[in-house]
Amino acid sequence: MQKVSDKLFSWASIIDDITMEQAIITSKMPFIYPHLALMPDAHLGKGATVGSVIPTIEAIMPSAVGVDIGCGMIAVKTQFKKSDITKNLQDIRKEIERSIPLSAGSYNNKYTETSKKRVDKLKEQAKKDYSKIVNNWEMHLGTLGSGNHFIEICVDEENVIWLFLHSGSRGIGNKIAQFHIDTAKKLNKRWHITLENPDLAYLIEGTLEFDDYISDLNWAQDFALASREEMIDRVINQFGRFMGGAVEEVERINCHHNFTQRENHFGRNVWLSRKGAIEAREGQAGLIPSSMGTPSYVVSGKGNKLSFSSSPHGSGRIYSRSRAKKTFNIEQLREAMRGIEYRETEAFLDEIPQAYKDIDTIMKDSSDLVEIKHKLVQIVNIKGE
Repeated sequence: MQKVSDKLFSWASIIDDITMEQAIITSKMPFIYPHLALMPDAHLGKGATVGSVIPTIEAIMPSAVGVDIGCGMIAVKTQFKKSDITKNLQDIRKEIERSIPLSAGSYNNKYTETSKKRVDKLKEQAKKDYSKIVNNWEMHLGTLGSGNHFIEICVDEENVIWLFLHSGSRGIGNKIAQFHIDTAKKLNKRWHITLENPDLAYLIEGTLEFDDYISDLNWAQDFALASREEMIDRVINQFGRFMGGAVEEVERINCHHNFTQRENHFGRNVWLSRKGAIEAREGQAGLIPSSMGTPSYVVSGKGNKLSFSSSPHGSGRIYSRSRAKKTFNIEQLREAMRGIEYRETEAFLDEIPQAYKDIDTIMKDSSDLVEIKHKLVQIVNIKGE
């Protein structure tokens, strides 16, 4: 860990100057208390840095959560071992791809009884009609999306099989976030507030706009969690059929990494925003995935006070998506994915493992934040274009 300033502590040994400068600017916002914590996977983001933990008093920057509100991971440990698999892994990949809409803009045409129950519950919780924001948000629940979102079948150090996925609040979460980011910018302009980075526009506690954001934020986080639960249930069902017997859930872990909640740190109640970071209180289970071709980790939090009981959410990009597509080719992707069942396409070049930081370095940098419980190695990877 490096103390960059009284307002910024960094656990990132791999970080470029632009990303560090972005974090420094954010840490200087007047309502940060007492400092900003930069996680090992930190990389450039819109407004606030991805991989930052941002405590604020009486104000919130919507960009401190980002546009994929409630994005996170879920993993289920099964009773099966790799040696129990007797069929071609391509078969289970295709069955999962058929059961879960994968790509951006693809709506859910597998509207099951379980997804209806989850949608009905979200409608009961809602304090407004979200169909006025996205008219068919109900059909987004249980869809994966593209980019770094994934579904994987993994094996741990004892060859036990885990089912693992990463997704967020889909189109509805994005629209909610964009609305509140724009609202904050308009309000700051009206209040004649000049910011070094305009994307750090903020809402002030006690205003209707602040309350509206918190309400929408909480609902979108619930949507993201329910959507992951829906998808993992479908994966469990398909995997059970593939194995010829029902999956027994030995353990289930579900955690956000783009969210805000009320917490108490250093003697003050703060709004704690984790953008690309997970909660890691002492003994708390968490998930740190890597790229589509490198291992992920099941961890237990150490409750590090300086990090606000947080840890990284992944390995973090070192190549932008556009640069990765220009730099790497399909042969390099094929080599990086050797031994993993996946759908080969140039559309995934921006997700090639070489576009990300080294996960071993990330975990080394995180040694005072989490304890590693399991190392998960993919045998099947599923993504949307």
